[in-house]
Amino acid sequence: MAAGTPRVFVSHLAGVPVFDPNGDQVGRMRDLVAMLRVGGKPPRLLGMVVEVVSRRRIFVPMTRVTGVESGQVITTGVVNMRRFEQRPTERLVLGEFLDRRVRLVETDEEVTVLDVAIQQLPARRDWEIDKFFVRKGRGGALRRKGETLTVEWSSISGFSLEEHGQGAESLVATFERLRPTDVANAMHHLTPKRRAEVAAALDDDRLADVLEELPGDDQVEILGKLKEDRAADVLEAMDPDDAADLLSELPEADKERLLALMRPDDAADVRRLLSYEERTAGGLMTTEPIILRPDATVADALARVRQQDLSPALAAQVYVCRSPDETPTGKYLGTVHFQRLLRDPPFTLVSSIADSDLVPLTPDTPLPEVTSYLAAYNLVSVPVVDESGSLLGAVTVDDVLDHLLPEDWRETDFQGEEGIAGGR
Repeated sequence: MAAGTPRVFVSHLAGVPVFDPNGDQVGRMRDLVAMLRVGGKPPRLLGMVVEVVSRRRIFVPMTRVTGVESGQVITTGVVNMRRFEQRPTERLVLGEFLDRRVRLVETDEEVTVLDVAIQQLPARRDWEIDKFFVRKGRGGALRRKGETLTVEWSSISGFSLEEHGQGAESLVATFERLRPTDVANAMHHLTPKRRAEVAAALDDDRLADVLEELPGDDQVEILGKLKEDRAADVLEAMDPDDAADLLSELPEADKERLLALMRPDDAADVRRLLSYEERTAGGLMTTEPIILRPDATVADALARVRQQDLSPALAAQVYVCRSPDETPTGKYLGTVHFQRLLRDPPFTLVSSIADSDLVPLTPDTPLPEVTSYLAAYNLVSVPVVDESGSLLGAVTVDDVLDHLLPEDWRETDFQGEEGIAGGR
């Protein structure tokens, strides 16, 4: 739903069909999952609980939702069919918010929540609760009369977390404002017990981002305390190269068991990366660079690099390849850098402006040569191609730095005197 579109009341979404991009029905929407936040901020929507044909209830992230309209929900991407399990920091909007008695902040008058409005934030894929439709009085089966009104989240009390609250729920809420690197730094200094509690409370995508920034020992410790199904979900949410690095630290039996629980496509990418030596281009690369076919345009390329979940290094260029356009691809044709995309008209074919002069790396290229290549040509990412000319992935400068810095560099407190709160 684009910025500026009207809010949607969740009672109108209960039971509506959920469709994939091809128009096939995935299931029906049974609830919405929200996370409470501190500081008076409205709850953020994490995803939907969808009941599929087998009556199993699964979780669909809101980042996969491309349309919420009267009578239907449209999603994109692969649906994880594992059963939904509610976590400590999560609240079910229909199941826990509706019919709940809360109080108006201004008058301390008790009201009953009849409906909840949600809205997508401008220029982002995030969704949050926008308003509440409430009735004054206690309500109940025999008392249905009373004035109704629509109020802001900040106008009611009875839901939000307290700033001074104890437990992982409040701590996780305070982490929301921090970058994954800063959350990792904070978690590193917690006790193992507390670290496990926080990890259990974080959602899969957030935990995956944080794990990528933690020292290896902390990664192994946290992953080992998760249920195996959830550990596999978190590994799927990680960048394939980071997931491969983490799995390489595990005993062979544990590694194979987790790989078997992962989605086949995700597991195949990680297995491919595990087959290369660690300090080579193949061991360093990610298998998910931006890949476009020769008939794609500059407009198509710019739309891809705008994706919010891309790192700056991956968004700095696109790779032009013949079909298939997932690694390993068809023949690699060249690279188009972001600056070139900004200089050419939107209708220009990327194949006509691709840089094919630089020779790509092979997967067995050792780390020192990868480093020299990036430095010599002032690049932030470099393609890795096999002997048949297929693109296997790309090595980004952040992964190279990760292997050049001392092993304990992640344990260094680089926050300075301002601390983790960013100078408050």
